[in-house]
Amino acid sequence: MDRILDRRALFRVAVVGGGAAAFSGALWQEAFAAVAQPGPSPYGELLAADANGVQLPAGFTSRVIGRSRQRVGATGYVWHDAPDGGACFPDGSGWIYVSNSEVPLVGGASAVKFTADGTISGAYRILSGTNVNCAGGATPWGTWLSCEEVPWGRVFETWPGGGRAGVERTRMGRFKHEAAACDPVRKVVYLTEDETDGCFYRFTPDTWGNLDTGRVEVLCGAADLTDGPVTWRPIPDRDGLPIPTRLQVSAAKHFNGGEGCYYANGVCYFTTKGDNRVWAYDAAAQRLSLAYDDSLIPGGAAPLTGVDNITGASSGDLFVAEDGGNMEINLITPSGVVAPFARVTGQSGSELTGPAFNPAGDRFYFSSQRGTTGQSSGGITYEVRGPFR
Repeated sequence: MDRILDRRALFRVAVVGGGAAAFSGALWQEAFAAVAQPGPSPYGELLAADANGVQLPAGFTSRVIGRSRQRVGATGYVWHDAPDGGACFPDGSGWIYVSNSEVPLVGGASAVKFTADGTISGAYRILSGTNVNCAGGATPWGTWLSCEEVPWGRVFETWPGGGRAGVERTRMGRFKHEAAACDPVRKVVYLTEDETDGCFYRFTPDTWGNLDTGRVEVLCGAADLTDGPVTWRPIPDRDGLPIPTRLQVSAAKHFNGGEGCYYANGVCYFTTKGDNRVWAYDAAAQRLSLAYDDSLIPGGAAPLTGVDNITGASSGDLFVAEDGGNMEINLITPSGVVAPFARVTGQSGSELTGPAFNPAGDRFYFSSQRGTTGQSSGGITYEVRGPFR
């Protein structure tokens, strides 16, 4: 038990979204008294595209670590199609990057192992035979929750180090899952739902660290609420048959296409692609507010559209990937500035997925799900290095 607690303490700092943000929920709420607005990036303007077709600020470089249907580095492992949600995990003096595969029937997830200097030392499958694995989330005890984005989809708990089969966690609810984020203080897992009238859920395990049993609740509030208190109510039938979970509680607040989900220091941030919003749920105050809304950017000059996966850095910056838009990863600073951090060129038929920082916070990973071909077989996974603040 002591070893488990030690690991939890480590992952609480190093895993949740790739770095523990340095700003409390109260400070974020103060920063977002008005939603984020365009402004100068703390990293400066994007330069011309590099040899990998990636535009980055000065001082940053990219490399390709995986291409769908090609071997990863010097390993014999062939990288999966349609790479999607991802996260990093400490592994001795190195780390592991985990990535889902958003394809039907075979789905699953893979992992790439790195040594302390960033050398790829291995790659392998950690989940197979699942269906359209889109996003997910890391747990404080070092596992990866891989979520199926299909009706009555499931959550699978997987082990980044390999050597153990993924385990189905259907007590977390059967719906069109997207992402998950763990709150170690309240001991709950937040879950998004990718439906045009989807909901925002939380799963409270009977025992923290064991996802076998527990209760599922849905966030409730007025339909037009964008800033104010919310409540939680239990889902009567987590299996969603015959009535889908999102339709079982009349007071449930509905969101237009739930996507990424990220927790840090009392706040759970989640994105909705249908209205290009980033939401902030202050867990201590049980209050919902908007961190970003493209419709509130004057002059139609929103730099961030097609909001999708989200993660955060130790600086408190949020990094949001685009599905569509102009294929950028934008950052939102704690002071409420939104600006491009990276842009992938020549891949308009793709989407950016899986943003995650390594434990040290000096390497950043993401994928272009369909790459230059616009097909699931054309996925590309990147690493960015540079002077992250």
